[in-house]
Amino acid sequence: MNIYVGNLAYTTNDQELLDAFEAFGKVTRATVIMDRETGRSKGFGFVEMANNAEAEEAIQAMNGRNLSGRTIRVNQAEERKPRDNNGPRRRF
Repeated sequence: MNIYVGNLAYTTNDQELLDAFEAFGKVTRATVIMDRETGRSKGFGFVEMANNAEAEEAIQAMNGRNLSGRTIRVNQAEERKPRDNNGPRRRF
């Protein structure tokens, strides 16, 4: 199951995210999303857990908990919607 983790401190890294969720079971991946241009955290990330029961337990336990000084929001990640390629184009 893929888990969304929001309201992360900008200093939180992948390892801290992994460590926080490992208490609930096997984490297959933990990623803090970074801004391509600035290299700074966007304040959210994703945790992937193989066992859905452990993932549900992690969501219930971690939602509203303090991590690195911030109260995080945790829920099941929604499927990524396909992008509309008919929008405005960037010109450089």
